[in-house]
Amino acid sequence: MDVVEALERIAYLLDRARERPYRPRAYLRAAEVVKGLAPGELERRIADGTLTELENIGPKTAAVIEEAASGRVPEYLEQLEQTTGVRAGAGDELVAALRGDCHTHSTWSDGGADIETMARAARALGHEYVVLTDHSPRLTIANGLTAERLRQQLEVVAALNEVFDAEAARGEAAPFRLLTGIEVDILEDGSLDQDPGLLAELDVVVASVHSKLRMERTAMTRRMCVAAANPHVDILGHCTGRIVVGRGRPESEFDPELVFHACEQFGTAVEINSRPERLDPPRRLLAIAAEMGCEFAIDTDAHAPGQLEWQPYGADRAAEAGLGPERIVNARPVDELLAWRTG
Repeated sequence: MDVVEALERIAYLLDRARERPYRPRAYLRAAEVVKGLAPGELERRIADGTLTELENIGPKTAAVIEEAASGRVPEYLEQLEQTTGVRAGAGDELVAALRGDCHTHSTWSDGGADIETMARAARALGHEYVVLTDHSPRLTIANGLTAERLRQQLEVVAALNEVFDAEAARGEAAPFRLLTGIEVDILEDGSLDQDPGLLAELDVVVASVHSKLRMERTAMTRRMCVAAANPHVDILGHCTGRIVVGRGRPESEFDPELVFHACEQFGTAVEINSRPERLDPPRRLLAIAAEMGCEFAIDTDAHAPGQLEWQPYGADRAAEAGLGPERIVNARPVDELLAWRTG
């Protein structure tokens, strides 16, 4: 087995299993070391037992390298393949209907992989498109994008789409689109943390609350309704802001009927966030949004390639709420998604 491939696959599977970021990074760093070795050096160091003398190669990564270099599938890789899979239950039909993912991040903000790596991972999963939604500038802790950096990112996306189109034309891969987007912060008054003219240029805009999560209920309701009514907003992201693992974080308080009515009236989809630590909205709020006629987006909020496989977590909850693919915006082909966005 190819050594670099084995190391990168382990990193992918650790991300899929929601391990702490330092663990997959260790295997990715080891892969970069191996890529940089002179011809024959890897074999020599394996024979001499000096792999761990290299920077960023420890006992665990060295064991993987030695097993892969001998032609075997590393034992650790086999273990992860067997134990980290994400499988749908009630939502298996919805998963099959999904065409893409509308909420992902890259190293341009707080993601763990570059744009091309994320896009190619999405294509490898069978997605027809993926939306790049790095954070907006106010979220400085996540290296949010200023208007200038977002414009630079649009150029990168355009160049990558030319590469993907060429690969598809040569029959090397299925057609695939990397869509432009942003996860824009909803400010305290309901306005958005990015230039309106620039938001209008994007393919998909996800709007989320990231600050003042404990705002008083009436004020939070007004804040979210104003955002949902904004013509630039397509999807309301992780609406309660809750965290359900570790020390956790309680839900933001708002009037769900008013917020979801605004979403339904103004054509803003409610995100079913599939991250295992979020699973937002909670089932009781998802049922309200479903009853009120909202549309939905089943998104991963992926910050690393392996996390793109998390959609079954959201699909199961959507199926439990009685939602079919006709209510899921990212079950639509890319042209229909974009027509919905501009309609």
